[in-house]
Amino acid sequence: MTNRSTLIGALAFLVLAAAAPALPPWLISLATIAFAHALVVLGLVIMWRAGLVSFGQALYYAVGAYCVALVSRFTGITDAFVLIVLGGLAAGLLAVLVGFLLARYREIFFAMLSLAMSMILYGVLVKTEALGSTDGFNVAPATFLGYAPEGAMLNLALFWLVLVLSALAAAAIGVYFRSVAGAIAVPVRDNEIRIEFLGLSVNRLIHLKLVIAGILGGVGGALAAMTISHVDPNMAYWTTSGGFVFVTILAGAGSIAAAFVGSFAFEMLRSIAVALLPGAWQLILGSVLLITILFVPDGLGSLFMRKTRGKEGEPA
Repeated sequence: MTNRSTLIGALAFLVLAAAAPALPPWLISLATIAFAHALVVLGLVIMWRAGLVSFGQALYYAVGAYCVALVSRFTGITDAFVLIVLGGLAAGLLAVLVGFLLARYREIFFAMLSLAMSMILYGVLVKTEALGSTDGFNVAPATFLGYAPEGAMLNLALFWLVLVLSALAAAAIGVYFRSVAGAIAVPVRDNEIRIEFLGLSVNRLIHLKLVIAGILGGVGGALAAMTISHVDPNMAYWTTSGGFVFVTILAGAGSIAAAFVGSFAFEMLRSIAVALLPGAWQLILGSVLLITILFVPDGLGSLFMRKTRGKEGEPA
């Protein structure tokens, strides 16, 4: 069944890539942002499976975004591939350092400490004039191995890039979930002491998950910065982290594909809500979140998993 799911996912990405030139520019931009955010959500899914909820994932998202902005501004490097690697590495390095502290905590302590880290960065960005303070600053248009597309072609190029990176990330995380470090997430959540008795370090396993999630967050932030051509301190604010948690709840931790579907649904829903109720669009998002928790507590991914098990003759 894994091979079938992989094939379906690959075909879906190919169809999206082929159909992109025929889609309206606004939808291309929205989908690019949605898939960039889905990479951040995948990091949350990795931690969610181990019973960890981070309210500070915007920390790595903002670091990746600002890394792209600062490198392009002060060095003149605008190649998208180089900037994405640098954004992911910067966020991953920060996750390594922060992980030495966070990996020791669980439950609400982990959630609040992760939030505190993100808000510290937010405070630094707001108070630092060299980083644009509250207004942030613009990001130079991305180039691709020397080619500098403009307008609609730049949007298409970024969309195709985010599709490729999303496909690679989904495949890599699928492999990780089937590895010992990935598969042991549920036992870590249920009984850490038993895992320790087996000779495995729970703190190291969680630290690894934090680093992977940090790299994904940095890559997502780098892609977002190149897509909107601007960075500002709100990228590190708690509401940004809350949006990622919202999508994680909407998607659930049972399916990798659900992270992308949930992220796109969230961005589309938010756009529609802002258009319909500019002054109270949060009301629509909150209602959707409440309905999801009440009727689909395991997220959208659980619907697909339930259907799959039913086809195989197993209890749903």
